[in-house]
Amino acid sequence: MITTVTQLQEQIEYPREGVFSKVLAKDTTCQYTLFCLAANTEISEHTSTRNATVNVLEGRGLLTLSGEKIKLEPGVFIVMPANAPHALQAESNLSFLLTLSEKSADIN
Repeated sequence: MITTVTQLQEQIEYPREGVFSKVLAKDTTCQYTLFCLAANTEISEHTSTRNATVNVLEGRGLLTLSGEKIKLEPGVFIVMPANAPHALQAESNLSFLLTLSEKSADIN
């Protein structure tokens, strides 16, 4: 993997509505994607076949993860196991870094 240095704050771009996403880096085991959601945007419940982490950078929202409601605000870090149902609602403009990794990775 090639070394990549990115100032995340400079990459944030909020759409007028909906979701803007930008893959910052990826290799054979991980993908690092910046998500920027306009205020009042909802992402309906879905699952992923990969383990994931969410690192909230800006804004406020609510993540429902396997039925548990998690308040999203700057500094919140969440580990989501593969196949866990989750949905998201942005209360204000919301940005986070999503990292997807292979399901076989053992996270403790």
